[in-house]
Parts: sequence; structure tokens; C-alpha cells
Amino acid sequence: MPGKGSLDGKVVLVTGASSGIGEAAALAFAQAGAHLILTARREDRLQALADRLRSTSPRSETLVVRADLTEMRDLENLAAKALAWRGRLDVLVNNAGFGRLRWLEELDPTEEVVEQITLDLVAPLLLTRAILPAMIRQRSGCIINVASVAALIAAPTYTVYSAAKFGLRGMSEALRREVRPFGIAVCLLCPGPVATEFGQHVRRDARTQLAIARRLRLSAQEVGDRIVGLARRPRRMVVIPWYMGWLAVVNSSMAGLFDLLIDRFYVARLRRDDRSGGAAPPVRQP
Repeated sequence: MPGKGSLDGKVVLVTGASSGIGEAAALAFAQAGAHLILTARREDRLQALADRLRSTSPRSETLVVRADLTEMRDLENLAAKALAWRGRLDVLVNNAGFGRLRWLEELDPTEEVVEQITLDLVAPLLLTRAILPAMIRQRSGCIINVASVAALIAAPTYTVYSAAKFGLRGMSEALRREVRPFGIAVCLLCPGPVATEFGQHVRRDARTQLAIARRLRLSAQEVGDRIVGLARRPRRMVVIPWYMGWLAVVNSSMAGLFDLLIDRFYVARLRRDDRSGGAAPPVRQP
């Protein structure tokens, strides 16, 4: 099974493959000789990536499936095509996701709450559910859920995003224990800030943005390489960079101190400066 050596000839499905971490993971899998199913909403970007893989990694064959994973019909179509292509699936990388980082009362309930939870949590659950019977029949497989440090540390304005990623963490732990008897590994990857298009389109409020030094951000290639490393040698959870894991331990063991520091030096000041006084926006009428 994947994780015990070579990935040559293995069949890998990567969601959110049109850019960033998903694209980087696809390139790394192709270099390892895996066959790839690429999915995202932007079909033109997927086709461009597929063309690149054919020229740089001729041993790796590629299937492009355009899908919006918030749509059940697209999700079911993706699962069916992925399993029919080679008759098996060895690695599923649940990577697709997005974030909207603002005070909870300022988020649109449909576009920025429900859709975020749907793509970041419900879609991985349902896609995994659709793929799982084939892996159980194979008695092998590897499911890699790409979460975030936000699955371990919930910061202000990350309320919905952390809710989804904490859920993905719980899903990974429970599922790992469900499917281990069938030789299926479930891995959770929790990267810190990454320099990708995700950061450009995250739609965070400039007032509440936590500045992260550019030199501290991971590259998409670093994260993509770790995903391939997990497929080769599965682990329950990997946090990168490593020191974020220790920060999560401190956050868990000294939550009261963290609350005090965040309130005093961050949230309280922003709330005082907020002209709206933190009041919720008017409710939209149907």
C-alpha cells in the first residue's frame, strides 16, 4: 500500500489541484511515478497542469475532472469517474478549501459560513465516504486530510474556519480507528501559514489581520512534498513547521493565559476602535 515505499503506478486523487498546495502535491506525486486524478472548479488551470505533468513526468498519466465539491452531483460524479478510471484508488488527498476571516457577526451566513463549512468539512467527509468502499475491498489505501494549524489553535476571526478544521481533525481521528483493520491509513496534515493564492483570496479584514513575516511562511512545494511523504509513510498527524505543534500544546495547557494576552493586546483594542461597536449587521430580508 502507499506509504511503504514506492508510489510508482499508484492512483492518487488530489482535490483543489488547480493551484497552491494541491498543484504542488500533484507535481510531487507525478515525479514519484503516480497516476493522478486532478479536480477543482477551474478546468483551464487543471488542463494546463495536466499538460505540464505530461511533459515533465511522462510515466504519470493524468485524468482531469472539473468539480465544485459543494455540489453533491459534482462530488458523486468525481468519485465515480475516479474509481472507474483505473479500477482502484490508492491515495485520496482532501485539500480543497477556502477561508473567510472576519468577526463572526460580519460574515454572510450563506456564502461565508455555510459554504465554507461545506467545502472545508462536509465535502471531505462525503468524498471519503464515496471512495472508502473501494479501499476497503482493496484492503489498502491512504487518506490525507489537509487541515491547518487552525485545527489546533483557534484564533479570533477564525471562528468558522477553525470550526471546519477542528471537525476535519475529529473526522481524521475517528476514521483512522474505523478503517485501520482494513489496512487503510488516515493522516492529518496541519501546516502553518503558506504562501499561496489561498492567502490572496482569503478575504480577511485588514483591521484584524495578523501579520506573518514572509520568511516564516511555508512554500506550497514544502507542503506538497510533505503530503507525498505521508503517502509513502503514513503518520497520524504532522504539524509544520514543527514549532507550531509546541505552540498548540502551550495553547491547550495554558488557555487562560492565551485568552488574556489575545484579549488585552489584540481583540480589545480592535473592538474599541470598531466604529460599529461590534454590533451585528442588519439581517437580510428574503
